[in-house]
Order: sequence, then structure tokens, then C-alpha cells
Amino acid sequence: MTQGLSPEFQMEIPAGDDRKRRVCKHCSFIDYQNPKIVAGSVVLSGEQILLCRRAIEPRRGFWTLPAGFMELGESVEEAAAREAMEEACAKIEIRRTLSIYSVPRIGQVQVMFIADLASDIAAGPESEEVALFDWADIPWAELAFPTVVWALTHYAETRGRENFAPFVNPPGTDLLTR
Repeated sequence: MTQGLSPEFQMEIPAGDDRKRRVCKHCSFIDYQNPKIVAGSVVLSGEQILLCRRAIEPRRGFWTLPAGFMELGESVEEAAAREAMEEACAKIEIRRTLSIYSVPRIGQVQVMFIADLASDIAAGPESEEVALFDWADIPWAELAFPTVVWALTHYAETRGRENFAPFVNPPGTDLLTR
């Protein structure tokens, strides 16, 4: 960037590109804006599933799986473990990848794992409360996001199976993601 000039961006298609980007009018710096990666887990304690009641927006007061944005310098597995610790004070042991969901409407890719709970739980700063639920007691009407429903449903399809391909967005969910 040129010294002494503040960046002033305009939308244009840079040479060799095929879509509009934010480009600095002074130095031609391209400000690429790409999807954010969310990492989370369906955390199991025996047959029960860990859910966290959100203490933050969006969807404050609704239940979710422990999940959140990756930080630079960490793997998706490390991010999922960190999020479980931050939201539920929970240590987890990741078993395997459950799913990879694309949510272009909000610029996210969500990577969900199946994990085992390896500690006690308590509400972290981003959770009003945390609890372990039997399948029949999951508060389906109070789940925060469609991807939480998808992950729980996909987990249910894998019970008793060791080998399966990671799931993706369910058919017919385009309206939810665009």
C-alpha cells in the first residue's frame, strides 16, 4: 500500500480473476474475502449428547453443539476441542469427521466431528448452561441453527457404524444456505 494514503476500496474484477473483489484504488491491493471455517462436535457421554445454551448472539438462549470459528495456527480438530472447552469446559476426544456443511449465505464452511466427552462439564462464558441429553429429550424446537439439526440427524444415521463417508448438506436445503 502506498505510504500516507488510507486504503480506499472499490469493487472490480482484478486481471486474471472472474469475480468482483474489493481492490484498493491507490495500490491495487486485493482484499480477498473468503468463507470462515467453523469447527464443532457432536460430543457423546455414553448415549447422551452435549448441548450448550447460547449466551451470545446470534440465537442467544437457543441450544447448539459446541462449535465456533477456527483461529489462525490451529487445525480443525484443535479448533473443535478448543470450542468444547470454551463453551462447556469440556475436554473431548475426537473420534472422526462426521460432516462438512457449506453455508454460502453466511460465508461459512462447518466441519463437524464425533467426539467423546473426557471430563466434567460446566457453562463457559459463551453458554448460559450446558447439559447432556438423551436422544428423546433433545429440545428440537429450541435448536439454534439448521446445521445443528443436520449434524444430530447425521450422527443418528451413523450409530453403530465405524465406516461412513462424511455427510454434506442434506438434499433440498439450498434455500437454507443461499
